[in-house]
Amino acid sequence: MRTDNQRPSDNFEDRGAGRGGGGGVGAMALFGLFRILGFRGMLIAIVVLGAVYLFNPFGLRDAIFGAVAGSPAGQSQSSGSTCASSQEAGQACDFSRRILASTEDVWGQQFRDGRLPNYGQQVSTYTDPRLVVYSNAVETGCGAATSQVGPFYCPQDQQLYIDPSFYQLMAQRLHSPGDFAQAYVIAHEVGHHVQKLIGAMDHPIQGESQNQTSVRTELQADCFAGVWGHVAQASLAIDDADLREATNAAHNIGDDTLSNGQGDPREYTHGSSDQRMRWFRRGFDSGDARQCDTWGVANYNQL
Repeated sequence: MRTDNQRPSDNFEDRGAGRGGGGGVGAMALFGLFRILGFRGMLIAIVVLGAVYLFNPFGLRDAIFGAVAGSPAGQSQSSGSTCASSQEAGQACDFSRRILASTEDVWGQQFRDGRLPNYGQQVSTYTDPRLVVYSNAVETGCGAATSQVGPFYCPQDQQLYIDPSFYQLMAQRLHSPGDFAQAYVIAHEVGHHVQKLIGAMDHPIQGESQNQTSVRTELQADCFAGVWGHVAQASLAIDDADLREATNAAHNIGDDTLSNGQGDPREYTHGSSDQRMRWFRRGFDSGDARQCDTWGVANYNQL
């Protein structure tokens, strides 16, 4: 894929390097996976958009699509520039800005055309989210977070957060290299922003567990990422090799893969590798966000 022909987004902020505080849990942004590297996490109660969800982070080698966790507000301090800290960081920042701009163009048109799942809110104008890059730790509208939680979206301030060093972790720890795999990360988090705008999370399915609700949420964000890829395919020169990078990443962050096949499917929060690849491909192959209605699949086992 190529990004040199794509404008960089102006909805961008470099917060610099932060100094993390204590290990307490702040307010949470749920639209992502809380997977701290190197150890099993405890169950965490999360409040987002008025709904309560429980996540059981059982992954052992992962920090991707994360929810916010960290110290109470006010304990992180930032300084310097993340993007200027190294050549690699600068390139990652530039790449992220250009991918974000592409998502702005795609979703702006999708909203204008009304090509969206309908959850009772007719929204014709897309509101661009802001991308915040940081190092080590950051303060957000959802509390304080460290780099260990991975990329995440905070619905309270409608901002995406990423430490650019995460791209190296993807390649080295999650075995998911490639620029389109990196773009998939941003597009997935933007997918959560789209969910917030259209009210996708406002009506949980009665009788389903909190984990099942979470899986529906994440699979839809994967599908939305695929829709972006389909629409941007020509402008970014996305080819079959790029598509393999993204589907490889989707596979490697499936709950069953991350738990080495030892996880209980009832504890899945993001879906299996097969589900994540399938819903991403559903969006990529169709280019139609209306095909991403995971909430419209009545039988959870048929997702």
